[in-house]
Amino acid sequence: MEEQEKHLEHIRKLRKKAMRLPLHPGVYIMHDQTGKIIYIGKAKALKNRVSQYFGSEKNHDKKVRQMVSNVEDFEYILTDSEFEALVLECSLIKQHTPKYNILLKDDKGYHYIKVTRGPWPRISQAKQMLDDDADYIGPFVSSWATKETVDEALKIFRLPSCSRKFPQDIGKGRPCLNYYIKQCSAPCQGKISQADYREAVKEAIDFLRGGSAECVRNLTKKMEEAAENLEFERAARIRDRLAAIKRMGDRQKVVALKVPEQDIIALAQGPERNCFEVFRFMNGRLCDRETYLMGEIGEPEAARSEFMERYYSMRDRVPPRVSLDGPASDMELLSEWLSQKAGRKVLVYVPQKGEQAQLVEMCRNNAAEQLAQSVGRTGREASALDELARLLGMAHPPAYIEAYDISNLAGGDNVAGMVVFENGRPLKSAYRKFKIKTVVGQDDYGSMREVIGRRLQEYFANKDSGEGFGRLPDLILLDGGKGHVAAVKPILEASGLDIALFGMVKDDKHRTRAIAEDGGEIAINSNRKAFTLVSSIQEEVHRFAIGYHRQTRKKNTLTTTLTEIEGIGETRARALLRHFRTLTAIRQADLAELETAPGMTKPAARKVYEYFHGEESPEMP
Repeated sequence: MEEQEKHLEHIRKLRKKAMRLPLHPGVYIMHDQTGKIIYIGKAKALKNRVSQYFGSEKNHDKKVRQMVSNVEDFEYILTDSEFEALVLECSLIKQHTPKYNILLKDDKGYHYIKVTRGPWPRISQAKQMLDDDADYIGPFVSSWATKETVDEALKIFRLPSCSRKFPQDIGKGRPCLNYYIKQCSAPCQGKISQADYREAVKEAIDFLRGGSAECVRNLTKKMEEAAENLEFERAARIRDRLAAIKRMGDRQKVVALKVPEQDIIALAQGPERNCFEVFRFMNGRLCDRETYLMGEIGEPEAARSEFMERYYSMRDRVPPRVSLDGPASDMELLSEWLSQKAGRKVLVYVPQKGEQAQLVEMCRNNAAEQLAQSVGRTGREASALDELARLLGMAHPPAYIEAYDISNLAGGDNVAGMVVFENGRPLKSAYRKFKIKTVVGQDDYGSMREVIGRRLQEYFANKDSGEGFGRLPDLILLDGGKGHVAAVKPILEASGLDIALFGMVKDDKHRTRAIAEDGGEIAINSNRKAFTLVSSIQEEVHRFAIGYHRQTRKKNTLTTTLTEIEGIGETRARALLRHFRTLTAIRQADLAELETAPGMTKPAARKVYEYFHGEESPEMP
């Protein structure tokens, strides 16, 4: 307690110091107890920006709270404009690499294409030149582009990409799948002569060195010469290679753009990790891609801005256009900075429709896939959660979702079901059932209030465990419309817990139609991944709740049947059902079995036996 009070007193001192700052543009620098710089930021008005850090923790995300808890002191540098503050901030971050700024590793080393020597040369990608008696083409900056180019060359000229060695492995084992799909000439089975193989390698090298246009010209000339010399098989083989180059070119046209040069940047968020993906286009085609996995990044808008500052601080080339998947802080300022850096106008914007919006979506899907692979999920699940978070205005994708549904028949046998989806998948071990206790009759709003209230009580009783009810959801979904949300919202607000709350609205055919919020609805039909996820959650919680209701109704019906027997009340009836499981088993039980059942007496056992068997009851000893 004393340590906490010291910390709060320290924060108050820092806030008092921040309130004395001028309302002027500048850069602020946070230090820890050792004097080390842990964060650098810019501000249009230093007083307003810096004082926010030392206000209420409720206004901060996890990253900011961690940073503030380590701040011992801060200093600042005044600038003449916000633009100068941005330039200075970028320079200082590059110089000091503070812990809590987004830091990107510039791992763009050189890459090569390796061609081994010998009677059966092989072509592959290499990260560095070695003194290994091989030829190297390059260097190239992009590892992705180098790998793509090598893969294309091997497929076009039907060269092996396996690890077999020639001539040692010729005739050993069956050819691989690539031979059967016409992407390898199978030298391992002697399907191609050494001379033809070496010719194919030479043509592949020409393709890699000169590009597809020059390669097409050379191959066309060779094909015509072969035809004139009546070498029809050779001419046909070259014709097939030309057709393969054309098919590869047609495939690349899928990403051919009206804008010849641009970058696309997209963000995929997870509960603990995040991923930025960059697509770089040159001459209207995708020429490179980069993936950056990182931990806590804070608010998406600020993170996009900070990422762009770090990314283009490491790059000499700045394209005339940068397309983002969502808004970034200070977009006009970023555009001005990039324009000055490039020496020409640079547009930074968020496309809303058309070709650019489709490419942004493709980039975002790739970011989600990379993020999913890093945390052991599927790209579809990560994309759906990311899309749902954007749709609902959540800062982070909801990793832990609880959904609730009420089930009854004309107000009788009121029950509720709770299902849990963790990382987009059902977590059945966390499912829970509720029997409504305080609501009589058909009152879904009242029943839902009771269930959510009881769930929150369980949290406060078990929060130290962090498991089961001791874990809070990121998102609560109610099977119902805005009325359900309005009914439950006051209970959440009274608890002081910050949990996103929405409803799931069905159409007249009981299919998911929209997401309900307090006061309105959010259409989700156009958001396919989020729509599929919410539909799955709604169907699952309905299935679970109605299943529990049927089970309860059946049990109550059986109990009612037994309570018609003289001497059998509800307690004894439930005990019989627990012991024998079914009414049929009770009917088939003999008198001795009934007498030894829990809670039974000999007179009560005889009454049950007589109820099902009439005058067949044996004489009581």
